[in-house]
Amino acid sequence: MPRTSSRVYSISFANRRVDSLTLRNTVHSSRKLGMPVAQEILECLRRVSTATLTSQLLKRGMRNRSMRGVQPIHAVSERMVGEAMTLRNIPAREDLDTMESLASIEHPQRKAFETIAAGRILVIDCRGETGVGAAGDILIARLAARGAAGLVTDGGIRDVVSAGAQGIPVYCGGAAAPPNVACHHAVAIDDPIGCGGVAVFPGDVLVGDRDGVVVVPAHLAAEITPDAVEQEEIEEFVLREICAGRPLFGTYPPNAETLARYRKCR
Repeated sequence: MPRTSSRVYSISFANRRVDSLTLRNTVHSSRKLGMPVAQEILECLRRVSTATLTSQLLKRGMRNRSMRGVQPIHAVSERMVGEAMTLRNIPAREDLDTMESLASIEHPQRKAFETIAAGRILVIDCRGETGVGAAGDILIARLAARGAAGLVTDGGIRDVVSAGAQGIPVYCGGAAAPPNVACHHAVAIDDPIGCGGVAVFPGDVLVGDRDGVVVVPAHLAAEITPDAVEQEEIEEFVLREICAGRPLFGTYPPNAETLARYRKCR
């Protein structure tokens, strides 16, 4: 599908219009200053599916950006979008990882849930151990109270029915009854981690929907967003064309004639 980076492409949201060049410049400047990804980018990404993002990332040489074995525990009514706060676990050590250890205000797991900033997504590296809960409904309720944008882990989730009813997106490797200390020793907040087979750096942008979770490197957010939004719009048009009886060849991917019809309908 053709790239659009050589032209200005306008994106509407919240009664504003922001062109792609403005979005790119805003985020580029923010990253240079060590600031969060611009809110305009995060809002626009709510319009983009994880499937589209993987296509755009593949065009840029990134093949391993979609987490494996990580799915939502609830019905998905809207996309999860936010920047990553990370929590890294290593295998538990029995003399250190006790139920009593969880009372410490310095316990990294508890500290992560208690200090997460509004709009962030807590991403927990459980090394793919799905038989133990990375968190349960009470901790997830605390995330919701702090305004977090979601929880993602390649481990299990306890109290899964109640956890999925706390009002924030939760993506995990499955349901699990045992507590985290049965398997995990939490060691660090906001270190680079692996989750679902994907490298996640603090500040990376996560997008989640029914297909799973995709991790967009922070420095690519501005570049990808306008191209991804246009791909969504083109593919909506292509789907209507196919449903109306058009053949695949020339329609998907669209040739010049199909793109001309698309632009005429905009």
